[in-house]
Amino acid sequence: MKKPYLLKNQSLQPSNSAVKTRLHIIIQGAVQGVGFRPFIYRLATEMQLTGWVNNSSQGVFIEVEGNQKTLQEFLLKIEKQKPPLAIIQALETTWLDTIGYTKFEIKPSITGQKTALVLPDIATCPDCLKDIFETKNRRYHYPFTNCTNCGPRYTIIEQLPYDRSNTTMKKFTLCSECQQEYENPLDRRFHAQPNACPNCGPQLQLLDNTGTPITTKDPAISNTIQALKQGKIIAIKGLGGFHLIVDAGNPTAINELRRRKKRSEKPFALMYPSLEQIKQDCHISPSEERLLTSPQSPIVLLKHKNKPTHPNSILKNLNNIAPGNPYLGIMLPYTPLHHLLMAELNQPVIATSGNLSDEPICIDEQQALIKLSEIADLFLIHNRPILRPVDDSIVRIIAGREMILRRARGYAPLPISLPTSENSKQSPISNPILATGAHLKNTIALAIKNQIFISQHIGDLETPEAFNSFQQIIENFKQLYEIKPSIVVCDAHPDYLSTKYAQNLNLPTFTIQHHHAHILACLAENQLLGKSALGIAWDGTGYGLDNTIWGGEFFQILPIQETKNTTNLKIQISRIAHFRQFPLAGGDKAIKEPRRIALGLLYEIFGNNIFTNPPENLTFHTLKAFTPQEIKILQTMYQRRINSPLTSSVGRLFDSIASLTNQRQIINFEGQGAMELEFAIEDIENNQTYPFKLTPHPPSPIIIDWQPTILAILNDITQKVPLATISVKFHNTLVETIIAVAKYRKEQKIILSGGCFQNKYLLEKTIRRLQQENLQPYWHQRIPPNDGGIALGQIIATLFQHP
Repeated sequence: MKKPYLLKNQSLQPSNSAVKTRLHIIIQGAVQGVGFRPFIYRLATEMQLTGWVNNSSQGVFIEVEGNQKTLQEFLLKIEKQKPPLAIIQALETTWLDTIGYTKFEIKPSITGQKTALVLPDIATCPDCLKDIFETKNRRYHYPFTNCTNCGPRYTIIEQLPYDRSNTTMKKFTLCSECQQEYENPLDRRFHAQPNACPNCGPQLQLLDNTGTPITTKDPAISNTIQALKQGKIIAIKGLGGFHLIVDAGNPTAINELRRRKKRSEKPFALMYPSLEQIKQDCHISPSEERLLTSPQSPIVLLKHKNKPTHPNSILKNLNNIAPGNPYLGIMLPYTPLHHLLMAELNQPVIATSGNLSDEPICIDEQQALIKLSEIADLFLIHNRPILRPVDDSIVRIIAGREMILRRARGYAPLPISLPTSENSKQSPISNPILATGAHLKNTIALAIKNQIFISQHIGDLETPEAFNSFQQIIENFKQLYEIKPSIVVCDAHPDYLSTKYAQNLNLPTFTIQHHHAHILACLAENQLLGKSALGIAWDGTGYGLDNTIWGGEFFQILPIQETKNTTNLKIQISRIAHFRQFPLAGGDKAIKEPRRIALGLLYEIFGNNIFTNPPENLTFHTLKAFTPQEIKILQTMYQRRINSPLTSSVGRLFDSIASLTNQRQIINFEGQGAMELEFAIEDIENNQTYPFKLTPHPPSPIIIDWQPTILAILNDITQKVPLATISVKFHNTLVETIIAVAKYRKEQKIILSGGCFQNKYLLEKTIRRLQQENLQPYWHQRIPPNDGGIALGQIIATLFQHP
């Protein structure tokens, strides 16, 4: 049975259980900011043990004196009774002679090498929620109430160890009552670093969009609610940055937000006042309910009920909130401020990131007033500084398990831990490594010893502001852990800003192929390092080793030698199959125009005839999507291969089907065409497929030819087969290509990674079919399958692929 944490350096215990002895304990993990020291204090005091506990930059240090039997019980109770948010990764014990402690105390923190885990920001706990709604409580309606079980962590910590003096709360001096709570071991605010109250803590202020103050404190909340009811757009400073908020029951206000934010169709997230109201509008499984009410409190993708079930249902505004989407991204209030607003408003609101397109979320009022003054009518701000931007996380339940699609608030920056060797205490990470991630959905990662710390979602590096945020977060990570990387690793694409940044650091630099990183991230998450497997990486774009655009790849993963010693492990990845390549006219422009992708497929099938003499027995919606002049230009581009890079991307195949079926010729946000094809399936249960051709080319990779599939789809379109049927058959066909390659290669373990596997139908169907064939699928859960997982994979590749 796997141990819940790693026991290290456990020295010989005293043989006489009655003899008084001293036990020195080092605990590593998420043990700071969760009430761990107060817990140890209370436990030791209850057991009449003497000694001390303190925070260090490595974790929590404890020394206790007592008889050996009691100390053994003390160790067992630490694991069984630890605070609910605490995560123990390693517990090291040393038995020593007594030195005569007379009491148990909490000592001041000490510094040193920074390896302690920084806890993510945590949603308001039930006790604090009760405080803010009790009229006689001194924190009644106080929007910055917290305790050791909840509140800000990652967004306010400046450096380790986690003490108030090392947070942005240091500017607020505790009043006598808060100080008393902070010093009382029996109080749940004992050593709660963000502790505050209306007399000594942060305060609210409401501003107009010129920055002129309107009101403060409770009236600021009341005025905000009144403005929301009037259809105003409010920028609200929350935990990790600003939200733009409007009444979700007001279609005019929603459309105005879309117009001002230049966001024509992309779905908006919602915040509901209560779980009960969510259940009125959405189907919720027990797993989804647990996620919504968890300390992480992410946005959860829920299937809505389509038709309004009560008079005030926001479902009548679906075309404004999430056009054509059967899912809504929904969260519950997760800070006292949100709870106070939502309790009084008592209806759902749109709560979308407070930023301009492709820019990072705003985190301070001056920045917000500059960036958002043409979007928001009012600004509800506070004076607790936010040190770093952290968006809301996004999660959906797939195959009965949670899958993180955007890893940020509530999850970042908790690390992925690499196991040390069973034969050696040595970590596979001998030197600190910085990974700069991908270009889209960027995250960065820092590897220290056996920990890989992954940043919050940074976003697409499309603007100077986004690139500046990327650089700031890297510097922030280095400062937080006081680490200077010895190695930097980046994507193989030479034009990515993340790659150029890495290559300018004047450090030893490794470039990692994009899809290798996808597969290795999933391999590491599922603890399969050192095992052979078939890796499948399907996404939109990744720079291939042959200088073409990959995205429909199959890899053989082989350890060079099967070993339990991870410090000596090397992994070999070989591309053993891929989809037939096709041209993208205009390169990146084609990504936003599925019609160009579909035309490329048609040109590959019919050649020049598609322009001069297309078959009369088939329907070609794609051709009608262009003007005659556009067709002429594209014909020249395809014939002469001008700016028409080749790709094997499954993501682009999805786009082509969206165009061929006339579902989407031009997209307004990334993945729109593929999402609409997934949603078109609805609840159809169908095992029908289209034909495809598997062509081995030893020693070259197997080619999966999509031409029979496309011709059959064109025939179905001509026969006016419903889109839902075409879509489900296309999805099923993609699944069967996986089965075919897996059988051909005779591989048992199948790794599924890449943005295409965010598709619920595709992933669940793949899992079922693999299991029916007695094959074992593995997929992502805690790390995004999209490019948010690339930084992790880059570090794994550096450790286990390179010498």
